[in-house]
Amino acid sequence: MIELIVLIVLGGLCVGGGLGVVASRNVAYATIFLLVSLLAVAGIYVLLLSEFLALVQVLIYGGAVTIVLLFALMLTRAHELEGRQDNPQKPIAACVAFLVFGAIAFAAYVGDHASASDRVRAPLKTLGTELFSSWLIPFEVAGLILLIVLLGVVIITHREESQ
Repeated sequence: MIELIVLIVLGGLCVGGGLGVVASRNVAYATIFLLVSLLAVAGIYVLLLSEFLALVQVLIYGGAVTIVLLFALMLTRAHELEGRQDNPQKPIAACVAFLVFGAIAFAAYVGDHASASDRVRAPLKTLGTELFSSWLIPFEVAGLILLIVLLGVVIITHREESQ
């Protein structure tokens, strides 16, 4: 019973954070709402007994992505973008979003669900061995690409400030 209550609270935080991201007019507040939503998803992972996914969610999304968004917010001139304009395509986008959500909800309702006891739990040692042996090159390439992007952002912003 307590798990159901925690799941409902975490689901509410996740949906509320997502709505806050969409509805917020301030980008900094939207980033905070995103962090709330991502941390709620990590809590749902803990309820699903996927502690490693919860840890990755908190470290990568909750930490790194939120910090990168705040860093980008500070480097851009967000105060110049304060005036938000209404878009005539808003109703169409809302209808499409509602239809996509309905299709996903219908597929989840009708789909075949495996029970939690059918899962195969691999130990983290196996995951680490695979990640740093057969997946080492893609792992390092992804890190190198992220480093190049970060350096490019620093160079571009430094060049704009000096002009």
